[in-house]
Amino acid sequence: MRHVFATMGTMASIDVPDAWASELPELELGFRAIDDRFSLYQPDSELSRIADGRLSLSSASTILLASYSRALEWRSTTGGNFSPHRPDGTIDLNGIVKAEAIEQAGAHLTEAGCPEWSINVGGDLLVSPTGDATLDSASATPRAPRLVRAGIIEPLSPTELLCSLELRHPRRAIATSGSAERGDHIWRAGSIAPTQFVQVSVVANDIVTADVLATAIVAGSDDALDDVTSRWDVDVITVDRSGALRMTPGLLRALIKDAPELGTDL
Repeated sequence: MRHVFATMGTMASIDVPDAWASELPELELGFRAIDDRFSLYQPDSELSRIADGRLSLSSASTILLASYSRALEWRSTTGGNFSPHRPDGTIDLNGIVKAEAIEQAGAHLTEAGCPEWSINVGGDLLVSPTGDATLDSASATPRAPRLVRAGIIEPLSPTELLCSLELRHPRRAIATSGSAERGDHIWRAGSIAPTQFVQVSVVANDIVTADVLATAIVAGSDDALDDVTSRWDVDVITVDRSGALRMTPGLLRALIKDAPELGTDL
């Protein structure tokens, strides 16, 4: 069963077997609660009240402080390429809370015993940890895990598909960041120049890592790309302002059979 709803300024789609459909309303409420707390577009959200001085950071909820602390750790780890602060100092956790919401929804489904699921929020996708095989409850015999294909749009022509790839354990998450759809909304530490990449997609074992590193690469350009691919076990696809496409060797090998003209490796 597929459940589609609006959240966080975009659309979410959650796929589960029919037997787990009863979990879907609670998941939607979870996304809504996170958006109500963290959105800077809602004037009475907790984060908006911190931004305009009605609420001190020291009085913030433990939930908000935990996300802020996690974002600060990522800022340190990425050398400032990912940051929870806008250039004017406003705390903006948009770069991490959507991924955290997806992460929490996935954990809920796994803990509920749902054998297969996928969660797509604005093109950021996480699939269930099926491992090497899942058990067919009808026959009690192992079967291959369900494969989920993730489509990546062509940033310079958003109605077209750049490529698609399979997600499965342990590479369960993909996140895309860039300026193609929302303009240059990602700020760069110490620079007002446009970013080098119009779109970056990162495939990782978890959705928070994928989302944060995609943002960090957009913000930090080539230096951040080199840093990420040398320090993290992830795959990356980048599109720069000229339309040139690059990808890490693992993805290139996976896709070259279908489209040998895709590009060069990183």
